[in-house]
This record gives sequence, C-alpha cells and structure tokens, in this order.
Amino acid sequence: MFDILLTTPWLTGLITLPWYGYILVALALTHVTIVSVTLYLHRYQAHRALELHPVVAHLFRFWLWLTTGMVTREWVAVHRKHHAKCETPEDPHSPQVKGIGTVLWQGAELYQVAAAQSELIAQYSHGTPDDGLERHLYRRHPVLGVSLLLVLQFLLFGFAGLAIWAVQMLWIPFWAAGVINGVGHWGGYRNFETSDASRNIVPWGLLIGGEELHNNHHAFASSARFSNRWWELDLGWGYIRLLKVLGLARVKKLAPRPVLLSKDQVDLDTVRAVVLGRLQVMADYARRVVWPVLRQESRPRLAGRFGLRQARRLLVRDPGLLDARARGRLEQLLACCHSLRTVYQFRQQLQAVWERQVASHEQLRAALQDWCARAEATGIQALEQFARRLRGYGLQPAAA
Repeated sequence: MFDILLTTPWLTGLITLPWYGYILVALALTHVTIVSVTLYLHRYQAHRALELHPVVAHLFRFWLWLTTGMVTREWVAVHRKHHAKCETPEDPHSPQVKGIGTVLWQGAELYQVAAAQSELIAQYSHGTPDDGLERHLYRRHPVLGVSLLLVLQFLLFGFAGLAIWAVQMLWIPFWAAGVINGVGHWGGYRNFETSDASRNIVPWGLLIGGEELHNNHHAFASSARFSNRWWELDLGWGYIRLLKVLGLARVKKLAPRPVLLSKDQVDLDTVRAVVLGRLQVMADYARRVVWPVLRQESRPRLAGRFGLRQARRLLVRDPGLLDARARGRLEQLLACCHSLRTVYQFRQQLQAVWERQVASHEQLRAALQDWCARAEATGIQALEQFARRLRGYGLQPAAA
C-alpha cells in the first residue's frame, strides 16, 4: 500500500528522475537565477555597465519575480547605497560594521530592513523599471511569483519539487546576501587597494557567476567585466559576450587599462592614464616597487620582526583601513628601514597627485613630472625604474 502511494502522480509529479537528476535540475534553476542577478540586477540595472535587449531584460525580471520575489528597484537601491556608504554605519550590510556572522547568516534580513526604508528607495532607485507590469504585478505581488513556482514544481516533480523550491528560496539569500556581502568584505585576496574592505573570494565563479570577484568590482564598479587577471573566471562576462554575439546585449563600459607607449615625457595622456587608472597604477607600484624593495631589505633589517606578507599588506593598505595595532606595526616597519620609508612616502605622494580637487590638467602634469624627477633621484633602483615606466603610461580601454 505504501509503495503504491509513493508511485502515484500527485506524489512523484509528472516528471520522474533519478536522484542525481533532481540535483542537476536544482543546480540548473539556481544558476539561471544567479545569472539573472549578476547580469540584470547588478551589471545592467544597478551600474548601467551594459544594455540588454528589452525582451531579455524582461525575461530576467520575470524569472527573478518567479524565483526570488525580489523587486528590482529595492535591490538596486540597496546595492547603490552599499557602494555610496561602504563600510560606514549607513552601509546596509557591511561585516566591518555589523560583524561577519551577522551579515553571513542574516544577510537577507539586513536587506529587508534596508528595502523597507522608503527614503532610501526614493534616493537610489532612479532609472529602474516603472511600467504597468512592475507597478501592478511584480512590485505589488512579490510573493505571488514564488507561490506559483511552488505549485508548478510540485506538479512537475512531486515532493522532490518542494525540496528544489526550498533550495531556490535559500540560494540567493545565502550566496548573495550572505557570502558576497559578508565574506566578500571580510576574507580573500585583493588585486586593488580600494578604500573599502572588499575582497575577491575565489577565482572560479561557477556557483555565483563572477560575483565573487568583489574587490575587482568595487575597484571599477561600472565595468561590465569583473575579472582582471588571466586566471580569474567571470562566468557572467561569458554570458554577456554570448548575448553580445547574438545582438541581445551591448557593453557600455569596461575598466580602462594603462598601457606603455613610446615616450619619455609626462604629457596630458599620461595624466589621464594615471588618474583614471589610478588603482591599477598603485597595484603596479606595489608589484614593481614595494615588493622588490621589501624583499631586498627583509634579510638584513626585518628578519624575525615582520613577515614579508604582513609587511607588504601594511605598506600598501589604505591607512583608513588599518586599526591602531596595525598602524603601530607600520610605524615600526618604516622606522627600521630608510628605503622602505622612502618608497612608502613616494606612494602617498603619488596618490596625492590625483586627489587634488581643483588642479587643472597642466598642474597635474607638472606635479606628476616633478614626482617622476624626484623618484629618479632617490637612488632606489626599483623606484627609478617605475618613474621611467610611468612617463610612458597611456590609457586604452580593454577590448569588449
């Protein structure tokens, strides 16, 4: 009798699969949702890094209503405020403020609290859909979509469909609201020393579509591509390229990349390259100046007092992200080595060049030319070579 009940269509659904088939279905459905979040909500709606064909954009919007119940303008507004107020008490979900445990396990609740603030939505949701479907269906009845999905998946897969639905309901709250917003600002590696605590979690984005390259994204928020190094995989960018080939997407902006040109004088093109590509310039400075000088000085002066990696982090990290203990260690490090102190000072001075608020292009060019001349006169080989290299910088956007 029990066996008969288990084989009835209303328990097993219209489609019967082996156990691994249900797992593959769950992974496929959640992957489509991840792609919808990263392409439609994040890169298209929040940052306008690309344009999507209206049919494709609406399919993403419908899928998110069906599988998550998220409202476009709420998600976009909360994310834009995160960028505007990052790592401050006004950040809706900063683990630096609220704690990693809170953001990781209660990220969805933090999102709901922020999305309920009407002033926040009004200030940061400009440009999001406001058509009849949005006003009368998607925005007014966000629970209807996931309820329909529950019924549909039960009819298709029976009780296995209920399990798949439960996985879908947990997928975005955990991976996006918890892992990306939490771990992405707490642990991982950094390609760029941004003023926030963003991190790249892992270089292979098979589960979360490239969103784990969070430090790269915070460095160049309006770029449609999140990967920066050759071994970083941005699966979302792969889908964008596919849509572009099909004529269904247009890339609007990518992170510019400084290139070396054949010139030995600082000109306005150099200034533009250094200012717009400043995070890449500073990353280049860390690789070509800070790291070689640190390794050269590590044996005679720093052995037993500082680990190389710890010392490097102290020398390149934004001072605003260092706590009192780290600042004390940095002062000790700079006090024990003249060449490192010089390299650190020149790094701060180079950063100050583009932080001038009212400087004209000619003033910036003169300041950069002066910096290069003084760097070449320090007698520190790595710094001299970098100054000569900097003179040849030009700017060329990455190929789409």
